[in-house]
Amino acid sequence: MKNQSLAGSETREAVFYTMDDFPSVQKFDAHMHVNTNSALLVNFAKANNLGLLSINVDVPDFPSLEQQQEFTTGHLKNNPGHFAFIASFRVHDMEDPGWLEKTIAHLDDAFERGAVGVKVWKNIGMEYKDKDGNFVMIDDPRLDPVFDFIAQKNKTLLGHLGEPKNCWLPVEEMTVVNDKEYFSHHPEYHMYLHPEYPSYQKQIEARDHMLEKHPDMRFVGAHLASLEWSVDEIAERLERFPNLAVDMAERIPHLQYQAVNEYEKVRDFFIRYQDRILYATDITVDDSISPETVQANAYSTWINHWRFFISDEMMEAPEVSGKFRALHLPKDVVDKVYTSNFKKWYP
Repeated sequence: MKNQSLAGSETREAVFYTMDDFPSVQKFDAHMHVNTNSALLVNFAKANNLGLLSINVDVPDFPSLEQQQEFTTGHLKNNPGHFAFIASFRVHDMEDPGWLEKTIAHLDDAFERGAVGVKVWKNIGMEYKDKDGNFVMIDDPRLDPVFDFIAQKNKTLLGHLGEPKNCWLPVEEMTVVNDKEYFSHHPEYHMYLHPEYPSYQKQIEARDHMLEKHPDMRFVGAHLASLEWSVDEIAERLERFPNLAVDMAERIPHLQYQAVNEYEKVRDFFIRYQDRILYATDITVDDSISPETVQANAYSTWINHWRFFISDEMMEAPEVSGKFRALHLPKDVVDKVYTSNFKKWYP
C-alpha cells in the first residue's frame, strides 16, 4: 500500500470534474446509518450514482443491533452493488462466560448475511468498565481473538475510538461549530468535564497499540481516526501503519478549518495519501424525520462536499469561521476518495 507521490497527479496535465458531473460519477458514502426500512434515501442516492455503506453500532439511542441488521440486510438484498453494511458486537457482557464464542458466532452470521466489516465504537475506552472498575481500552487482550477472527475472514475493522481533540477542551475553545453543538448537548461524552476518564492521548495510544498487535488486519479509522485536528498527525499514522485508512465521516469541517490558513498542506495531504482516504458523512436516517427533510439534508451535504473537493472556489461553511479555498483535486484523486478506495478497503 505505498503512497502515491505528491507529483503523481500533478506532473501530467490534470483533469478535473465540474459541479455538473456530480450525478453521473460513481461515488460511495462510506459511513452512514440507515436505521429504517424506508428505501427513500437509498433510492435517492442511487439516482445520484451514490452507493451507501450503512454502519451498525451499539449506540444507546439507536435501534438494537438485531433491528439494525434487519434494516441493512433488507436494503442490501434490494440494492446489490449500491448498498453495503458493517456489523457490530456488544461489549457490556464481555466478562460473562461464553461471550467470545457468542460474539464470534454473531459476526460469522453477519458475514454470511453480507457484512463487509465490523464496527467498534467509543464505548470501548470511554464508557465500558470491567468488573474491577477499569476502562476497557481497544488494545485489551480480551478483544484480540475477535480481531484475529475478523482478519482471518478478510473483513475490515472500522473504529470510532476516542473523540475529536476538541472533546477535551472547554466548549468556547473548540475549533468547529458542530463539535461545540454536539458536546454541549452530550455532556456525558464531553471529556473536559470528566478528567477521571482516560485522556485523549491514552485513547490514541491504545488504538495505535492495537494496530501494532494486528498488522495483518485492515483497519479504517472512522472520523479521520480521531486525529482530525492535524493532517500531519494523520499522515504520521498512515506512514507508520500500512494497514490503516481513514474515513472523513463528520470531520470534513476540520479539514476546512485547517484549509483556512493551510490550504496547500491540506490539498497535498489528499494527493499524497489518495489511496488511504474514504469519502464519508455519518448521515443518520430513521423514521423520526420526514423523508423530504432527509433527502434535502443529504443532498445539501453531498453537493457541498463535492464542491469542496472538486472546485477551486472560495467557500464558507456554517461549521467553520473564515473562508477557505476548495481543494480542486484532480479526477483520478477524486475517483479514489469516492469510489476505488471504498472497494479496496471493504472488498
